[in-house]
Amino acid sequence: MSTPQTRSRRLRILLVVLLLAAGAGFFTWWKLFRRVPTYYASPEEHFKYGSIGVEAPAGIPYWIWLVLPRIFPDKLPGPGGYIALGASWEMGREVPIGFTKEIVGIPRVGVNCASCHTASVRTTPADAPKFYLGAPSSRFQAQGYVRFLFACAHDPRFNSATIMREILAIYKMSWVDRFLYRYLIIPFTKRQILQTETRDYYWMPERPDWGPGRTDMNPFQRQVMRLPDDHTIGSTDVMAIWNERAHEGFFHHSDGLNTTLVESVRSAALAAGATKSSIDIPSLDRVQAWLMDLPAPKYPYAIDAALAARGRAVFDSQCAACHAFGGARTGKVVPVSEVGTDRHRVDHWPQSSADAFNHWADGYPWAFHHFRSSNGYVALALDGVWLRAPYLHNGSVPSLTDLLEPQEKRPKVFYRGYDVYDQEHAGFVSSGAEAERTGFRYDTAVPGNSNQGHLYGTDLPAADKRALVEYMKTL
Repeated sequence: MSTPQTRSRRLRILLVVLLLAAGAGFFTWWKLFRRVPTYYASPEEHFKYGSIGVEAPAGIPYWIWLVLPRIFPDKLPGPGGYIALGASWEMGREVPIGFTKEIVGIPRVGVNCASCHTASVRTTPADAPKFYLGAPSSRFQAQGYVRFLFACAHDPRFNSATIMREILAIYKMSWVDRFLYRYLIIPFTKRQILQTETRDYYWMPERPDWGPGRTDMNPFQRQVMRLPDDHTIGSTDVMAIWNERAHEGFFHHSDGLNTTLVESVRSAALAAGATKSSIDIPSLDRVQAWLMDLPAPKYPYAIDAALAARGRAVFDSQCAACHAFGGARTGKVVPVSEVGTDRHRVDHWPQSSADAFNHWADGYPWAFHHFRSSNGYVALALDGVWLRAPYLHNGSVPSLTDLLEPQEKRPKVFYRGYDVYDQEHAGFVSSGAEAERTGFRYDTAVPGNSNQGHLYGTDLPAADKRALVEYMKTL
């Protein structure tokens, strides 16, 4: 029979245990799960660096992320750390444009829309790059970034001793954080990266490489919806996302998979690594509101006004029905049987995938309802077309000048990812020693990379073609 003293002692012990458990729980939450949102007053800064909900489920601890290029330069395509993967890095910033740093227990790095939607342009190789927000990146290698992480995690150098030595060389870390990183965070990060490769990106080795400035719908189907691999190729160029108010009512994605901007924006966050529970809807809505009136950038070089005036007449007669605002087919899907371009992307997204995605988030207030299959590609309005190179939905034609040539005269092999602008042909420089050294070899014979089709204007006289290209620089 217990005495009052015994019961009192047991109560005190229980109280101590509960307090210790509460303290341990609070410590765990504080150091590993506590989210501290970073707010950017400027919508532009928010677009560049604001979180969309990726850091908790898919982010990399900042200090690990920072030292990986120092430990594994051999896993990158060239010198410069993440810049070698085409990241656009502003002077004095902790992370490149399109990368986010958010506290989720510890500082973590994720990605956002700007990683793929910021273009880098130089006039000469000696110039510093100028960055254009909302433009399709012709340099960033989204696939290359995840492959870099996978390659690092497979390497035996990805271990606590090596990584901690590099971190402590540049940052004075508390003993508590040293303990957590050495025995928990680094091993867990390695395991998480390898699990992500096996679970979400198992399909990549059998597909053609995307190269810079391109993406794929496979992450939607494999990573987000967990649909079985159908072995199709979904490669597509990243698209411009500026001036969205003028594009209201147009189909979105290169193949017109959705009629609403809001669902396209939110689905992109999921492909970047956000989940149903982590996706930051207010942040994405803020990005979308800013994109509505983000102007398409003006061509920054000299234009021959007289030649452009002659080109406008050619455009009005040859191109306006599909590519001018107010054109009968602008923003609508043109059947692939008519436009004749590579059909892999169309075949990649059947109605069964669209139906699955439209029910994937049932019960959530932001659920999807407007995804669809398509039989062709969207005829885009050409605002800012000078900065959308390479051309066609798969980025298979390097310049506007090349696009006005029949397939047999278009480059069969060229180099993507070099950001020096070719003013004569209206595109990025895609051949020569520097383009070959820093670019990605794009072979149009690879499945999904064909430069066939879109023969409109290819039979025009040479003088009309030159005038048309000059006019398109003004759009």
